[in-house]
Amino acid sequence: MSELRETIQQVIENEPVALFMKGTPQFVMCGNSERALRALREAGAPVTAVDILPDPRIRQELSAVSGWPTIPQVFVRGELIGGADIVEELAASGDLERKLEERLGAEYRSEEAGGRVVDVLAA
Repeated sequence: MSELRETIQQVIENEPVALFMKGTPQFVMCGNSERALRALREAGAPVTAVDILPDPRIRQELSAVSGWPTIPQVFVRGELIGGADIVEELAASGDLERKLEERLGAEYRSEEAGGRVVDVLAA
């Protein structure tokens, strides 16, 4: 397994909520990434974001790990939830908050939802 793939796997497994997106929460570069981030923020999720744009290998390795071809990709405690459409649908039905509470505990809500960024190339 490549070092980059290992780092991506560690982010997925170790972060409560991992959002692989185009850009960062402070500078979103894609409408779908913005939609997923907004839904997670509204649910109070403690999001750790990974920008996939700096190197095409990030997207390749991520898709190899997840089996999901599109960006964004949202993981909760290592489980792939899906992309923007799925996350928005879960949020609209109330299932996103239920899933977050079930996977992270009743006190999961974060004051800094959507603010942490991990650079998988520097890890």
